Amino acid sequence: MRVHVIGLGGAGGRIVDRLVADHDEDRFLHGVNAFDTDAAALDALRSLGESRQYCFGDAAGGDGLDGDLHAARRLGDAHASELGRAMDDQRPSMAEAFLLVVGLGGGAGAGVAPALAEELSRLYDTPVYALGLLPTPAESEPTAIDPARAGAAAPEERPPERPLAEKNAARTLDALSDRCAAVFPFDNDAWLRPGEELAGARDRLNGVVVERAAALFGAGESDDAESTPQQVLDASDVARAVGGDGEVASIGYATQAVDPPETGSRFGLGLFGSGEPATVDASAAVSAIETTIRKAVRGKGTVEVPDGRADRTLLVVGGPPPWLNREAIADGRRWLSDETGSGAILSGDAPVPDGDEVFAVVVRSGIDEPARLREIRESIA
Repeated sequence: MRVHVIGLGGAGGRIVDRLVADHDEDRFLHGVNAFDTDAAALDALRSLGESRQYCFGDAAGGDGLDGDLHAARRLGDAHASELGRAMDDQRPSMAEAFLLVVGLGGGAGAGVAPALAEELSRLYDTPVYALGLLPTPAESEPTAIDPARAGAAAPEERPPERPLAEKNAARTLDALSDRCAAVFPFDNDAWLRPGEELAGARDRLNGVVVERAAALFGAGESDDAESTPQQVLDASDVARAVGGDGEVASIGYATQAVDPPETGSRFGLGLFGSGEPATVDASAAVSAIETTIRKAVRGKGTVEVPDGRADRTLLVVGGPPPWLNREAIADGRRWLSDETGSGAILSGDAPVPDGDEVFAVVVRSGIDEPARLREIRESIA
């Protein structure tokens, strides 16, 4: 499906910059923009050219808003139409979906996201999705200071890095749920390794976000007959799976390396014109697909799925065509239905002729509220 991705604020801008670095030539990426009030943050982007960046909000003086969500909301309301026009050179009317990427605990991005979602919904008959990064608890908590290093007269605690992060996230989640077809939260805290801090993990976590977004929205886009899916996944399938009422959805993803298929050629890989079809041992294909689907479901998703249950589920299985065993995928669908309690499983395949791994993407929507979202919402209770 053709997706127009818009990074809002510092976090959103960094992620779309990574998306462009990794996938700018891929067909699913119809358009990309980064919008921010912070000119320096936009200048720091390395892969997204200036023509796709836009600094808005003269009232901010080219600086960030230091987490001031109310000021950001005012700027968003005032500049949403302007930002919509800034996308025009990439023909947004041709997109099949819009994806807003935003750090939910910040100021500029979180403030403008609801107004821009409303503007895009007004202009285009196209779903607007939000991919929102959740702040970690540590960002809103004071930090203990080691007196041995800071001196006996130093305070015991350092003020929180972003004291309003959780409150901003709670308010922004509510606003986006009212204006977007679906919200994909990414729980930064769940993805941190023991002892790891967000600043040091940012590049790695951004890579995870990009990998999962590309796996979902890029599935089904093919350039030639050899990579045409048997079960084509299109924009309407994604829309049916995630719903249209602003529900929370989680993306699970897993891969497994596989060997190149045998071709029957005495030269090993079908060189020198062998016309025999590539083959894969059926039991090996079944095992790879079953393992990958289960890892995608029971492994770490973009956000926790309580008890694994969901109202609607989407499954995409991809990899080298000879490994995409139809019976194994059908068995995976049945297992997934039992695991999630979803009455109907939407699915598609994504052939990758030159690939060296099998992958599975599992999207679950209409899930019970994850504990981390509940904690964030309670910050304004």
